Amino acid sequence: DEVLTGYRAKQPGFLECSFPTIAGVGPNAAIIHYRAEENEILKHLDDKTPILIDSGGQYTYGTTDVTRTWHFGEATDEFKDAYTRVLKGNIGVDSMIFPENSPGFVLDVFARKALWEAGMDYGHGTGHGVGAALNVHEGPMSISPRFGNQEGLKKGMVISNEPGYYVDGKFGIRIENLLEIRFVDDALNEAAESDAEAKEEDKSATSGDKKFLKFNKLTMIPIQKNLIKVNLMTLQELDWLDAYHAEVFGKVSPHLEVGSPAMKWLEESCAKIERA
Repeated sequence: DEVLTGYRAKQPGFLECSFPTIAGVGPNAAIIHYRAEENEILKHLDDKTPILIDSGGQYTYGTTDVTRTWHFGEATDEFKDAYTRVLKGNIGVDSMIFPENSPGFVLDVFARKALWEAGMDYGHGTGHGVGAALNVHEGPMSISPRFGNQEGLKKGMVISNEPGYYVDGKFGIRIENLLEIRFVDDALNEAAESDAEAKEEDKSATSGDKKFLKFNKLTMIPIQKNLIKVNLMTLQELDWLDAYHAEVFGKVSPHLEVGSPAMKWLEESCAKIERA
């Protein structure tokens, strides 16, 4: 937490952390809101156990919240199976196209489908709203099984996408990106972002018009490829992964020094996944 905060503090516009960093090694990652302390359950990271890191920062121009699960050794088959199913759920939500004002709970099943197929699930919501330098958990919208929340999803909202899987006493997995909701039709996005044009658009729309939404990725951090069981992934999911990593590299690499350890890591992490 202190190390990450130190790096963030060097960035322009930094205000504070979004929340205390969650860094759970091995079984501690199964504690969803774990915070490392000097006590009897503290674990030290090695190449035998995974680590889950959930962290974010508040800036004058927005708020971040991201989770990645890493393993620096050889993960078990059980772990890779669960990791792949969590990733499939993340891709399932990210890829959705849905009508404007759909309540978030209708998307939740796409995050859990691959886990349910294996008799697995997780006990928290899939997505929460995120404020701009405000609350990192900001309502009223959400993506979760709680169908009582009827708040519709709308263009311009920012929401998290964070399916997971947890085994008490062993490990926890979560993959979280932040997403911006956009219209599928770019002309509607352009109109909505111009006050005058937006008003004209509203006047011309009839009650029978149905506008469709999609997600735009905001989080640009690689996903660990050697934890993925390729045989569980569809061709479309593998294409999604390669396209995401190409986008990550394109946006992050200009900020790194050529030949630096960070650049070499990014190049390897964003290379296309082997499909054999």
